[in-house]
Amino acid sequence: MIADSLRQAIKSGKYAPGELMPDQNKLATTFDTTRITIHKAIQLLIIEGMVYSKRGAGTFVRKDFGLANQQQETQVDRPLGTTRTNQGKKVTSKVLELQARLPTAEEAEQLMIDAMDPVYVIRRTRYVEGKVWAYEHTIMPTSIVTLTKQVLLGSIYGYLEKERGMSLAGSHRIISAAKATADDVEAMGATLNDPVLVINQVSYIDDGTPFELSESHFPFESSTVVADVQVH
Repeated sequence: MIADSLRQAIKSGKYAPGELMPDQNKLATTFDTTRITIHKAIQLLIIEGMVYSKRGAGTFVRKDFGLANQQQETQVDRPLGTTRTNQGKKVTSKVLELQARLPTAEEAEQLMIDAMDPVYVIRRTRYVEGKVWAYEHTIMPTSIVTLTKQVLLGSIYGYLEKERGMSLAGSHRIISAAKATADDVEAMGATLNDPVLVINQVSYIDDGTPFELSESHFPFESSTVVADVQVH
């Protein structure tokens, strides 16, 4: 919540690019919390590329934030899906497949389910402001939730949280590059064998139970991996 508040303050111009933000003690007083909590919130903004810290000087809004914010980025630090990665933008979906079957041995192992526990197979193209964002191939145990095409047209994560009361904790991700396949041509209009950004992930609810196994492909023309590395 604190990170969201600071994020909105930066986006609204309250803190301008290059500006020094209030120190962590002042922010702790403002939000009535501890300095450790403020530090964690600021770390999230550093990971997102919105701010940077200089030892002995404080935390500054990145001077290139406005420019970077105009680009379409695949922010690998955000575990909560396309809709939340693109808050404030119009996100739509095209459902390519929704069916149920038994899991493969690898899927059962990664999702920690029995070989006889059925799973959903979900394939969607996601659009942001009418432009292709990603092609998603998702495997999810049917025991987690009952899914319909109507649910898939929106945010699955949002549905799980709001309608089912699930608390999503995060995901383990592997990022790689690959050549576009026939599925990418169908789903994104990609050119066969062109490069695509691939994110494989296993997502978890707050008790550590895996609920989703997915592979997302992003067109190379509009995808950027954002990562800020700090050396302490």
